Amino acid sequence: MPLDLAAIRTAHDRIRPYIHRTPVLTSARLDAASGGSLFFKCENFQKVGAFKARGAMNAVLALDEATARPGVVAHSSGNHGAALARAARLRGITAQIVMPSNSSKVKVRAVEGYGAKVIFCEPTAAARVATCARVIAETGATLIHPFENEHVMAGQGTAMIELLEDIADLDVMLCSVGGGGLLSGTAVAAKSLRPSIKVIGTEPANASDAFQSFQAKRLVALETTDTIADGLRGNIGAPNFEVFQRYVDDIVTVTEEGIIAAMREVWETLKIVIEPSAAVPYAAILEKKVDVRGRRVGMIFSGGNIDLDALPWVKR
Repeated sequence: MPLDLAAIRTAHDRIRPYIHRTPVLTSARLDAASGGSLFFKCENFQKVGAFKARGAMNAVLALDEATARPGVVAHSSGNHGAALARAARLRGITAQIVMPSNSSKVKVRAVEGYGAKVIFCEPTAAARVATCARVIAETGATLIHPFENEHVMAGQGTAMIELLEDIADLDVMLCSVGGGGLLSGTAVAAKSLRPSIKVIGTEPANASDAFQSFQAKRLVALETTDTIADGLRGNIGAPNFEVFQRYVDDIVTVTEEGIIAAMREVWETLKIVIEPSAAVPYAAILEKKVDVRGRRVGMIFSGGNIDLDALPWVKR
């Protein structure tokens, strides 16, 4: 299935009964501080607390009966796992989620709470892939990759359709990038509906494979990463990188200190809970990695799942 606007619209029609249409928030204070007009698409209010509900639901509903029967499997640091577990439960099939051993406890509990079996692995890309392969060999389950799946990418792009329906005249779109599913769907939807928009990926400097790949014009993989933004630790996929090269204008990186500062400022100003991965686009504004002065800027708060006993600004 090609990733295009038609696929994203089909996904939107398919998943609409199973997701929230999340609100777009604004803040005069944050506008004044940045010099731009900022519009925050709040996927932290989405089912399972993250945009991942969109892509996982679309991928599971798109499976034919024979393929779906043995269940589904995926590797995930948390949000995709919870989303896939929920989608599988709604369809009446099993889900097994491979999670790194250093996954957030709140995200592990969420996956288990939706009825999936959690299988822990070492916190490396190779361990994730190998463990998934073993599960598939043993059970016949279908892999629903968290980002290298066109149905997943199309589902993630539905958030951008909603944002442009609400705020049509955006100049810039900022989007966090881990594996690349959200940025892929967002970029295709944004450029298809508003060709003049600038789509910019934002990434932790401590997990900068997308930035390095974009600069080198070839895939650059990192064996390990070390960032508080746990949802962005994975390497980008090959199909996602192909989308980036065609639809994404730039990718910038931000520091760990910037992520924490952005997260705290959003909590204090907008009075909402976002996780570190969701704060990365706003961190790019705080650290002046993107010039937003006089521009109308959209960004997606990708999720709000965080361990409240381990807030990054609380000294332990």
